Amino acid sequence: MGTKQEQIRDGIKMAVCASGGGHAGGSLSIADILASLYGHVMKHNPQVPDWKDRDRLILSKGHSGLALYSALAVSGYFPIEELKKFGSAGARLMNHPDSHTTPGVEMSTGSLGHGLPLAVGIAFAGQLKKQDYFTYCILGDGECCEGSVWEAAMAADAQQLKRLVVVVDRNGIGNDGHLENIVQIEPLADKWRSFGFAVEEVNGHDVQAMNALFMHQREEAQGPYAVIAHTVKGKGLIETIAGTGSSHYLSGTQDSLKQKFDF
Repeated sequence: MGTKQEQIRDGIKMAVCASGGGHAGGSLSIADILASLYGHVMKHNPQVPDWKDRDRLILSKGHSGLALYSALAVSGYFPIEELKKFGSAGARLMNHPDSHTTPGVEMSTGSLGHGLPLAVGIAFAGQLKKQDYFTYCILGDGECCEGSVWEAAMAADAQQLKRLVVVVDRNGIGNDGHLENIVQIEPLADKWRSFGFAVEEVNGHDVQAMNALFMHQREEAQGPYAVIAHTVKGKGLIETIAGTGSSHYLSGTQDSLKQKFDF
Protein backbone atom coordinates (compact mmCIF):
# COMPACT_ATOMS: atom_id res chain seq x y z
CA MET A 1 0.00 0.00 0.00
CA GLY A 2 2.83 2.42 0.77
CA THR A 3 2.89 5.34 3.16
CA LYS A 4 0.13 7.93 3.29
CA GLN A 5 2.24 10.41 1.34
CA GLU A 6 3.08 7.79 -1.30
CA GLN A 7 -0.59 6.94 -1.70
CA ILE A 8 -1.50 10.62 -2.10
CA ARG A 9 1.19 11.10 -4.75
CA ASP A 10 0.03 7.97 -6.56
CA GLY A 11 -3.51 9.38 -6.55
CA ILE A 12 -2.35 12.67 -8.05
CA LYS A 13 -0.51 10.79 -10.78
CA MET A 14 -3.55 8.60 -11.44
CA ALA A 15 -5.84 11.61 -11.87
CA VAL A 16 -3.45 13.60 -14.07
CA CYS A 17 -2.68 10.71 -16.39
CA ALA A 18 -6.29 9.54 -16.68
CA SER A 19 -7.66 13.01 -17.42
CA GLY A 20 -4.92 14.22 -19.75
CA GLY A 21 -3.76 17.03 -17.50
CA GLY A 22 -3.94 18.94 -14.25
CA HIS A 23 -2.18 21.29 -11.84
CA ALA A 24 0.44 18.77 -10.83
CA GLY A 25 3.19 21.08 -9.53
CA GLY A 26 1.39 22.74 -6.65
CA SER A 27 -0.49 19.55 -5.84
CA LEU A 28 2.69 17.51 -5.47
CA SER A 29 4.32 20.23 -3.35
CA ILE A 30 1.60 19.93 -0.68
CA ALA A 31 1.11 16.14 -0.81
CA ASP A 32 3.28 15.56 2.27
CA ILE A 33 1.61 18.39 4.18
CA LEU A 34 -1.78 16.77 3.58
CA ALA A 35 -0.38 13.35 4.50
CA SER A 36 0.64 14.77 7.87
CA LEU A 37 -2.65 16.55 8.52
CA TYR A 38 -5.02 13.81 7.37
CA GLY A 39 -2.86 10.90 8.44
CA HIS A 40 -1.72 11.96 11.90
CA VAL A 41 -2.87 15.38 13.06
CA MET A 42 -6.48 16.30 12.30
CA LYS A 43 -9.66 14.97 13.87
CA HIS A 44 -11.92 13.92 11.01
CA ASN A 45 -14.39 11.17 10.15
CA PRO A 46 -14.78 10.00 6.52
CA GLN A 47 -18.05 8.28 7.44
CA VAL A 48 -19.46 11.55 8.83
CA PRO A 49 -17.80 14.36 6.80
CA ASP A 50 -19.82 17.09 8.55
CA TRP A 51 -19.12 15.81 12.09
CA LYS A 52 -19.44 18.94 14.21
CA ASP A 53 -16.24 18.33 16.20
CA ARG A 54 -14.04 17.76 13.14
CA ASP A 55 -11.01 19.90 12.42
CA ARG A 56 -11.51 22.11 9.37
CA LEU A 57 -9.08 22.39 6.45
CA ILE A 58 -9.39 25.13 3.84
CA LEU A 59 -7.29 24.71 0.70
CA SER A 60 -7.04 28.37 -0.27
CA LYS A 61 -4.81 27.53 -3.25
CA GLY A 62 -7.71 25.72 -4.87
CA HIS A 63 -5.89 25.00 -8.13
CA SER A 64 -4.10 22.27 -6.14
CA GLY A 65 -7.39 20.48 -5.58
CA LEU A 66 -5.87 17.32 -7.05
CA ALA A 67 -3.86 16.88 -3.85
CA LEU A 68 -6.91 17.43 -1.65
CA TYR A 69 -8.98 14.96 -3.68
CA SER A 70 -6.25 12.36 -3.41
CA ALA A 71 -5.86 12.90 0.35
CA LEU A 72 -9.60 12.58 0.84
CA ALA A 73 -9.81 9.44 -1.30
CA VAL A 74 -6.89 7.80 0.49
CA SER A 75 -8.56 8.71 3.80
CA GLY A 76 -11.80 6.98 2.79
CA TYR A 77 -14.12 9.85 1.84
CA PHE A 78 -14.79 8.31 -1.57
CA PRO A 79 -13.29 5.47 -3.67
CA ILE A 80 -9.75 6.01 -4.94
CA GLU A 81 -10.87 4.80 -8.37
CA GLU A 82 -12.99 7.96 -8.65
CA LEU A 83 -9.76 9.92 -9.15
CA LYS A 84 -9.66 8.50 -12.67
CA LYS A 85 -12.76 10.54 -13.49
CA PHE A 86 -11.06 13.81 -12.53
CA GLY A 87 -12.16 16.64 -14.85
CA SER A 88 -14.49 14.51 -16.96
CA ALA A 89 -18.03 15.50 -17.87
CA GLY A 90 -20.43 14.88 -14.99
CA ALA A 91 -17.67 14.15 -12.47
CA ARG A 92 -17.68 15.74 -9.04
CA LEU A 93 -13.89 16.08 -9.01
CA MET A 94 -13.20 19.15 -11.12
CA ASN A 95 -10.08 21.33 -11.42
CA HIS A 96 -11.04 23.34 -8.32
CA PRO A 97 -12.71 21.77 -5.27
CA ASP A 98 -16.47 22.13 -4.85
CA SER A 99 -17.88 21.85 -1.33
CA HIS A 100 -21.36 21.19 -2.72
CA THR A 101 -20.41 17.98 -4.51
CA THR A 102 -17.31 16.47 -2.89
CA PRO A 103 -17.37 14.92 0.60
CA GLY A 104 -14.72 16.40 2.89
CA VAL A 105 -14.26 19.66 0.98
CA GLU A 106 -14.99 22.49 3.42
CA MET A 107 -14.94 25.35 0.92
CA SER A 108 -15.12 25.85 -2.84
CA THR A 109 -11.85 27.60 -3.68
CA GLY A 110 -9.99 28.84 -6.71
CA SER A 111 -9.87 32.63 -6.55
CA LEU A 112 -6.72 33.25 -4.54
CA GLY A 113 -6.83 35.22 -1.32
CA HIS A 114 -10.28 34.05 -0.23
CA GLY A 115 -9.38 31.02 1.86
CA LEU A 116 -7.83 32.69 4.88
CA PRO A 117 -10.71 35.16 5.43
CA LEU A 118 -13.13 32.23 5.58
CA ALA A 119 -10.77 30.20 7.77
CA VAL A 120 -10.60 33.12 10.19
CA GLY A 121 -14.40 33.19 10.31
CA ILE A 122 -14.57 29.44 10.92
CA ALA A 123 -11.96 29.62 13.67
CA PHE A 124 -13.70 32.59 15.27
CA ALA A 125 -17.05 30.76 15.23
CA GLY A 126 -15.47 27.79 16.99
CA GLN A 127 -13.91 30.05 19.58
CA LEU A 128 -17.23 31.82 20.25
CA LYS A 129 -19.01 28.48 20.65
CA LYS A 130 -16.18 27.16 22.86
CA GLN A 131 -15.54 24.26 20.48
CA ASP A 132 -12.02 22.86 20.45
CA TYR A 133 -11.60 22.09 16.75
CA PHE A 134 -8.58 23.45 14.88
CA THR A 135 -8.83 25.29 11.57
CA TYR A 136 -6.03 24.76 9.02
CA CYS A 137 -5.60 26.94 5.94
CA ILE A 138 -3.10 26.09 3.20
CA LEU A 139 -1.90 29.13 1.23
CA GLY A 140 0.41 29.41 -1.74
CA ASP A 141 3.43 31.66 -1.25
CA GLY A 142 2.48 33.68 -4.33
CA GLU A 143 -1.00 34.02 -2.86
CA CYS A 144 0.56 35.92 0.05
CA CYS A 145 0.73 38.91 -2.32
CA GLU A 146 -3.05 39.27 -1.98
CA GLY A 147 -4.14 42.08 0.33
CA SER A 148 -7.09 40.07 1.64
CA VAL A 149 -4.62 37.59 3.17
CA TRP A 150 -3.18 40.29 5.41
CA GLU A 151 -6.55 41.78 6.26
CA ALA A 152 -7.59 38.33 7.48
CA ALA A 153 -4.30 37.94 9.35
CA MET A 154 -4.98 41.18 11.23
CA ALA A 155 -8.44 39.92 12.17
CA ALA A 156 -6.97 36.61 13.40
CA ASP A 157 -4.59 38.47 15.68
CA ALA A 158 -7.26 40.89 16.89
CA GLN A 159 -9.52 37.99 17.87
CA GLN A 160 -6.61 35.94 19.30
CA LEU A 161 -7.59 32.83 17.35
CA LYS A 162 -5.65 30.23 19.31
CA ARG A 163 -6.64 27.27 17.12
CA LEU A 164 -5.96 28.74 13.68
CA VAL A 165 -2.99 27.35 11.73
CA VAL A 166 -1.91 28.88 8.41
CA VAL A 167 0.40 26.68 6.33
CA VAL A 168 2.26 28.49 3.56
CA ASP A 169 3.42 26.30 0.69
CA ARG A 170 6.78 28.02 0.11
CA ASN A 171 7.77 26.42 -3.20
CA GLY A 172 9.01 29.72 -4.65
CA ILE A 173 7.25 29.40 -8.00
CA GLY A 174 3.99 30.91 -9.21
CA ASN A 175 2.05 30.59 -12.42
CA ASP A 176 4.34 33.16 -14.08
CA GLY A 177 7.66 31.80 -12.83
CA HIS A 178 9.94 32.28 -9.84
CA LEU A 179 8.47 34.69 -7.32
CA GLU A 180 11.78 36.48 -6.83
CA ASN A 181 11.56 37.60 -10.47
CA ILE A 182 8.01 38.91 -10.01
CA VAL A 183 7.62 40.32 -6.50
CA GLN A 184 9.66 40.25 -3.31
CA ILE A 185 7.75 38.56 -0.48
CA GLU A 186 10.66 38.08 1.91
CA PRO A 187 11.14 38.39 4.83
CA LEU A 188 8.01 36.21 4.91
CA ALA A 189 8.42 34.83 8.42
CA ASP A 190 8.96 38.29 9.88
CA LYS A 191 5.86 39.56 8.07
CA TRP A 192 3.68 36.90 9.69
CA ARG A 193 5.25 37.63 13.07
CA SER A 194 4.53 41.34 12.65
CA PHE A 195 0.86 40.41 12.16
CA GLY A 196 0.80 38.63 15.52
CA PHE A 197 1.38 35.04 14.41
CA ALA A 198 3.65 32.53 16.11
CA VAL A 199 5.84 31.38 13.20
CA GLU A 200 7.71 28.14 12.54
CA GLU A 201 9.55 27.00 9.43
CA VAL A 202 9.69 23.35 8.42
CA ASN A 203 10.68 21.05 5.58
CA GLY A 204 7.34 20.56 3.85
CA HIS A 205 8.36 17.08 2.70
CA ASP A 206 9.38 15.80 6.16
CA VAL A 207 6.17 14.26 7.45
CA GLN A 208 7.59 13.30 10.83
CA ALA A 209 8.84 16.84 11.47
CA MET A 210 5.44 18.26 10.51
CA ASN A 211 3.62 15.74 12.69
CA ALA A 212 5.68 16.85 15.69
CA LEU A 213 5.20 20.55 14.95
CA PHE A 214 1.45 20.36 14.36
CA MET A 215 0.89 18.20 17.45
CA HIS A 216 2.88 20.62 19.60
CA GLN A 217 0.64 23.45 18.37
CA ARG A 218 -2.44 21.43 19.25
CA GLU A 219 -1.17 20.78 22.75
CA GLU A 220 -0.23 24.43 23.23
CA ALA A 221 -3.26 26.05 21.51
CA GLN A 222 -1.77 29.55 21.71
CA GLY A 223 -2.09 30.67 18.09
CA PRO A 224 -2.69 32.05 15.61
CA TYR A 225 0.12 30.07 14.02
CA ALA A 226 1.88 30.37 10.67
CA VAL A 227 3.91 27.43 9.38
CA ILE A 228 6.15 28.18 6.43
CA ALA A 229 6.63 24.82 4.73
CA HIS A 230 9.60 24.81 2.36
CA THR A 231 8.72 22.58 -0.58
CA VAL A 232 9.71 21.69 -4.13
CA LYS A 233 7.08 22.47 -6.73
CA GLY A 234 6.35 19.31 -8.65
CA LYS A 235 8.26 17.06 -6.24
CA GLY A 236 8.12 13.58 -7.75
CA LEU A 237 8.27 14.70 -11.36
CA ILE A 238 11.34 14.04 -13.51
CA GLU A 239 14.40 16.18 -12.83
CA THR A 240 13.92 18.51 -15.79
CA ILE A 241 10.42 19.50 -14.63
CA ALA A 242 10.45 19.32 -10.81
CA GLY A 243 11.25 22.66 -9.21
CA THR A 244 10.48 24.62 -12.37
CA GLY A 245 7.54 26.62 -13.69
CA SER A 246 6.92 23.86 -16.23
CA SER A 247 5.47 21.71 -13.44
CA HIS A 248 2.59 24.12 -12.78
CA TYR A 249 0.21 22.48 -15.24
CA LEU A 250 0.85 19.26 -17.14
CA SER A 251 -1.03 18.12 -20.23
CA GLY A 252 -0.62 15.40 -22.81
CA THR A 253 -1.51 11.82 -23.57
CA GLN A 254 -1.68 9.24 -20.82
CA ASP A 255 1.63 7.67 -21.91
CA SER A 256 3.46 10.99 -22.25
CA LEU A 257 2.23 12.13 -18.84
CA LYS A 258 3.35 8.92 -17.13
CA GLN A 259 6.86 9.57 -18.40
CA LYS A 260 6.93 12.91 -16.54
CA PHE A 261 6.54 11.26 -13.14
CA ASP A 262 9.54 9.81 -11.34
CA PHE A 263 7.68 7.26 -9.20
